[in-house]
Amino acid sequence: MSMSNELERLAELHRNGQLSDAEYAKAKARVLGEGSDSGSNGDAPGYVSGAAVNSFRRSRSDRWLGGVCAGLGRLTGLESWIWRLGFVLMAVCAGTGVLAYLLLWIFVPEE
Repeated sequence: MSMSNELERLAELHRNGQLSDAEYAKAKARVLGEGSDSGSNGDAPGYVSGAAVNSFRRSRSDRWLGGVCAGLGRLTGLESWIWRLGFVLMAVCAGTGVLAYLLLWIFVPEE
């Protein structure tokens, strides 16, 4: 989605009362690239923009192994323990959790 379309969508949500003034200002600043908050997401839970994906980094402070789960937590707004639990369940059920974690550990840069 282009920046102008995104700004129009935000303005429409603000006019309809679905976004408060503060939420609108914060979302507009994120779209325009001002005041980036390093992947933490205040727009809506589960909403991940293209800019957020490009700012995805492994954590150096909140890590058990490689910092992947903490980085995913910042990106999506979920707690890192939820991601850790998901990777463990995927590893136990089908073994894909280990592969996915290792690939993210290798290819996602540290902050």
